[in-house]
Amino acid sequence: MDVARDLRLGGRLAVMRSGGRVLAWSGDPVLRLMYRPWVDRPHQVHRQLREGPQPFVSRSGVLVVATAELCREVVRDRRFGVRTRAGGTPGGAVDGARDPLLEPVDLSILGLDPPDHTRLRRLVAPAFTPARVAAREHLARSVAERLVDAASRKDRFDLVADVAVPLPVAVIADILGVPDADAETFGHWGRAVGAGLGGVRSLRALHRLDRAVVELRGLMSDLVARRRREGRSGTDDVLDLLVAEEVDDDEAVSLAVLLLLAGFETTSGLIGNAVAAMLASGSWDDLVDDPSTAAAVVEETLRFDPPVQFTARVPHEDVELAGTTVPADSTVLALLGAAGRDPAVHTDPEVFDPTRTTAAEHLAFSGGLHYCLGAPLARLEGRVALEALATRMPTLRRLPGATRRRSLLLSEFTRLPLAHHRGSDGSPLS
Repeated sequence: MDVARDLRLGGRLAVMRSGGRVLAWSGDPVLRLMYRPWVDRPHQVHRQLREGPQPFVSRSGVLVVATAELCREVVRDRRFGVRTRAGGTPGGAVDGARDPLLEPVDLSILGLDPPDHTRLRRLVAPAFTPARVAAREHLARSVAERLVDAASRKDRFDLVADVAVPLPVAVIADILGVPDADAETFGHWGRAVGAGLGGVRSLRALHRLDRAVVELRGLMSDLVARRRREGRSGTDDVLDLLVAEEVDDDEAVSLAVLLLLAGFETTSGLIGNAVAAMLASGSWDDLVDDPSTAAAVVEETLRFDPPVQFTARVPHEDVELAGTTVPADSTVLALLGAAGRDPAVHTDPEVFDPTRTTAAEHLAFSGGLHYCLGAPLARLEGRVALEALATRMPTLRRLPGATRRRSLLLSEFTRLPLAHHRGSDGSPLS
């Protein structure tokens, strides 16, 4: 343990958090999205930001857009990137160095601008085409049905641990070429990294994140080295794609780690948010009556309660937004969660309604150059999970004890206890 480093980071963290809390209590809505009680009811803050001046300038120096129109403009405008013109994060380090508090995880292509972003994305994109993803529907469905059947034999179960995490872990492990992926271990890594991405809150959380990243990188480093040594598997999985190209080991490992985490962490959030929203709104029975509506439930969940609540962009030149000049190299947050409930484009936006016929495009997968590579996969896994639950546990009900991670970045359940009626033989009752 580096005591000097911990003292230095601990001091900075204490100043950052206490200063942020003061600004939150003084009325800054952006900082309020990071602290209780506001973080537990973010949509009230989102509404305040939508109805206020756009872009809103936080006292932290960050600019925020919260309407669907401006969020769409920011994520699609190629004058915006994810790094400053010097290659760093605003207020952070440059030349490849990362500030452990501002940028605790190497985000690979998510943290790169062209040409490196374009090069690495093009390398792995063939594994995530709609056709390649569709070819894994049989795997996703068989895993989902096995997991739901196992959960149905319990008096109560945790949707997150028993279904929402192990399903996408199994599928993304197959896509990457990771053998014998253990859902519990991967879930632990995902929770540690997800907590850090949502804002480092303590040195203890930073240490957990660091350990998780070291373990993840160790796993992927071993797999990349083995694949280089033994040659391609012939399955055209992601590891095959990586070793077939001139990608150095560090880039290959970072990209594999990102795809692994992104491939299950946010999808597990999507599944949990969907089930919770249906049970709360009374629309669960509608899905049971017609499981073919699962795809519509997924889209409504992505609008109503997306797992990823914002994306950050950095203008590479002065850009005008809604009559305001946004300086180059400043930070602009596009609040995707706020855009999904913008009444200017969504009718009755506070109502969860999978049957809405006037559904406007949501931004849950961002847009432009950084549109989510795994969007087809997330939609597939969400759909087959909901279909399996609706057909195999139609009498699903929610139990007390749920825990939720809400942060500026993420909105997802970390625990969601459920139960259902069973017959005397243990089988589900319709």
